[in-house]
Amino acid sequence: MTERLSEETRKTVLEPLYASGWELIDGRDAIHKTFVFDDFVHAFGWMTQVAIWAEKWDHHPEWDNVYKTVNVTLTTHDVDGLSALDAKLARKMDGLAGSAAG
Repeated sequence: MTERLSEETRKTVLEPLYASGWELIDGRDAIHKTFVFDDFVHAFGWMTQVAIWAEKWDHHPEWDNVYKTVNVTLTTHDVDGLSALDAKLARKMDGLAGSAAG
């Protein structure tokens, strides 16, 4: 079962994500990042790659896409806040973004 990040583990798990551009959302236990690609094809291709991992891990992002920009919010609804799954998916998104850049 997935658990909400404890206060003790939050710093260790979240600090590397903050360093890569993720931000905590005010008033919500969730993180957000905006990814900007060279064009729509690269943005959509990246979203498709992320969707495969999200489905595999049964953990799906809140996101929207306008042309080459993808806004992502991650939180675990089952625990009403951040969990290790959010950090895992954020790291995967960052890694895939590097390979999706034009």
